[in-house]
Amino acid sequence: MNMGCEAVVYAVSFTKTAEEQLRKLDKAIQARITGTLERIRIRPQHFCKRLTGCPYYRIRAGDWRIIVDIRENEMVILVLEVGHRKNIYDR
Repeated sequence: MNMGCEAVVYAVSFTKTAEEQLRKLDKAIQARITGTLERIRIRPQHFCKRLTGCPYYRIRAGDWRIIVDIRENEMVILVLEVGHRKNIYDR
């Protein structure tokens, strides 16, 4: 039964840095991260946690973290960084 409510789907975009970080990872980890990003495209705020003292969000994908900027006005999830949880917050 369709009530006329269409799901709004965000586009996912990568910075050059994030693209390089993802490319260096094992294929299974890449698949896990891209799968996670694919799943959150409908309501990204529901799955993300805001970083303290920063306008960006983090997404968990097992032991891996994805740092993103959710651009509401453009309907884009911009992936800024991808890394292991023990290294990602050092910056």
